Parts: sequence; C-alpha cells; structure tokens
Amino acid sequence: MRTWHLITGAYPPQAGGVSDYTQQLCRALARAGDTAHVWASDLSGVELDTPSEPGIVVHRLPGGFGVPGLFALGSRLAAEGERPRLLVQYVPHAFGYRGMNLPFCAWLAAQRRERVWVMFHEAVFPFGERPHRTNLLALATHAMAGLLVNRADRVLVSTPAWERYLRPLSLRRLEPDWVPIPSNLPTAVEPGRVAELRRRLLGDHASVLIGHFGTYGAHVAALVHAAVPSLLEGRAERRLQLFGRGSEPSALELCTRHPALASRIGATGPLSPEDLVSNLAACDVLLQPYADGASTRRTSLMAGLALAIPVVSNQGPLTEPEWAAWGAVALAPDATPLALAREVERLLASPTARTELGARAVDCYRQRFSMDHTVTVLSRLAAEEES
Repeated sequence: MRTWHLITGAYPPQAGGVSDYTQQLCRALARAGDTAHVWASDLSGVELDTPSEPGIVVHRLPGGFGVPGLFALGSRLAAEGERPRLLVQYVPHAFGYRGMNLPFCAWLAAQRRERVWVMFHEAVFPFGERPHRTNLLALATHAMAGLLVNRADRVLVSTPAWERYLRPLSLRRLEPDWVPIPSNLPTAVEPGRVAELRRRLLGDHASVLIGHFGTYGAHVAALVHAAVPSLLEGRAERRLQLFGRGSEPSALELCTRHPALASRIGATGPLSPEDLVSNLAACDVLLQPYADGASTRRTSLMAGLALAIPVVSNQGPLTEPEWAAWGAVALAPDATPLALAREVERLLASPTARTELGARAVDCYRQRFSMDHTVTVLSRLAAEEES
C-alpha cells in the first residue's frame, strides 16, 4: 500500500472543480488501500470543518502557498521516513498570487528528495493581443509551467492538448501521461425519481426535454443562447432546462431576449449532487457546446456520459481525435448554432440513435474516464517507478 501527498489549492468544503476532483481521488485511493495526505490552502483564517474519512488526512496551510505555508509543508515532508510522492493538482490560479505564484513552483523545482508528480488540469495562460497585465500573467504561467515540467518525475495531463504548450518549455524529452477528468457527480440515479422529475419539468404540454449543465461562463453561455431559437421556435412540444450554478440568471437573459419562448425555458439553480444527476437523467438530450471543443478535461461533459445521457457537443482546437473512434458524443463540426442544432435534431428524430449513443457513452466513461480508471493508471505508474 502506498502513501500519496496531494497538493491542491482547494479541498472541500472549499468549492471548485479541482477541489471536488481531489476529494474523489483521495476517496478512490483510500478504497484501494492507499493513504492520502492532502495539503490545501486555508486563506480564510477560519478553521475549516473537513470531516474525517478513513485513509485520508487533510492538512491546512495557514496563509496558503506563501512562505509560511511552504515552510510548514517542507518541514512535514522532511519528517517522512521514506521518499514521499507528491501529486500536485496544478491549476495556475489555484495557488494564489493571482495565478503568478512563481515562488511555489520554484520551491517544488528545488525539492530533490521527493518524487514530484504534476497533474496539469490546466497548463498556461496564452499570450495574445491583450492588455499588458494579461501578457504578464501569460509570461508568469509559462515560467511556472517550465519550472514544473523540468522538475517533475512524472507529468500528467487532463488532455493531450496541453502537450503542445508544455513541450516547448521542456529541456528534456517530454512523455506526459494522459489522465482524463471524471465526472464530479454521482454516476447512478433512482429511476422512479428521474421519472417524477421528468414529469415535473415537462409539465402538461411538452414531451421533449433538452438540457444544458455548466457554470455559464460567458463563452459557453453565448453558444447555448445562440442555439436556443432554432431548437425551440415552432416546437411547442420542446422545453429547455438549464442546470448548475448560474443557470437562473442565464435563463432570465434568454427569456428577456426571446419572450415568446420564455414559458418553455427553465432553470434549477444550484442543486445537491444527488438531485442534479436525477434532473440531468430526465433529459432526452444534453447540449454541451465549448468554444475550444469537447475534451477529456470537461467535467460537465463527463457528467452526461457517466449517466448514459445522449450528449451533443462540438469539435474544437482542444478536441482529442480519439472522440471520433469512441463514438461517445454526437460531435458537431463546430460550435455554430446550425451545426449544433443539426446534431440535436438528428438524435431527437431517432429514439434508437439516442439509446445507442447513451450506451456507448457510459461504456466509454467506465473504461476510460472513471475515477477507478484514474487510480488504475496511477497505481501502474507508481509500480513502474518503484520497480
């Protein structure tokens, strides 16, 4: 059995996708018989109530990943009787200093006794024709990633697309391991509860439920909003339901823009994980467009696959070529309203196509994306390192 030291910017009850992912990973490692030590920020100055769980030890670093926090972390690791394995859950902005915590990355790069693994959930902030301050952020994140990728004993990526950003920063041969991000929601539902919610969401006059799940950032929300008229206009039997944090203001904006459709657009707002998956499972189709394309770093996409829901998404610059072979998602060639609507219409026209797509989706999820798959990959890599 192994001991893992997971370094993360946040851990529950702190909110966030990486926070949820880290907790899921710790629980899966504990189920496999390993021990997980979590090192997370505590910037609030208030002691956080983190329930105790078997096999998981949570350490809070007062002040986060500044000098005092790094000193405390280094002292604790120095007391380890064997060479500790650090598994860094890396997102540049998660470690404070407005996404420019160069001292933290320099500290990691200076560690010599530890095994350092870095999981790149995100890689760098890109350069572009932006204000000077954002290009300064891009420069800092490239320097940070360079420090980590040249020190890491093992580089892990949530999508192979990050390799194109990391390779130019590496002074040695870079061979990252691809570890997709699983859904951060439950993967099972109670059929009776789903049927009840479907009746409630459809009401008395609708028979088709189209859903979207996300946090409604500007880019994704704009893609969903643009596709709505072509999906709902002239289709009295259809209803659109938005799920997740930010869904209510997003639905309000849609209704304001398209008042004739307002009676068929709804939103749930935040829900418990159990209620959320039951609501998602009530949908005939999930519409999940992304400006950079479907990829294995998208937890909102994985939520639908894990529940065997037919999902429509789109190709983009970060879309892995393997999606075409997997056949787990109905992929539009781009994120234009017309292309997305065509895929939705194709699925709604054929119950058989929806059933087959859902079956491929959940099978692909279990084989390639689930947390059990993640632990299998990590265990294999650790065994290779130890042999």
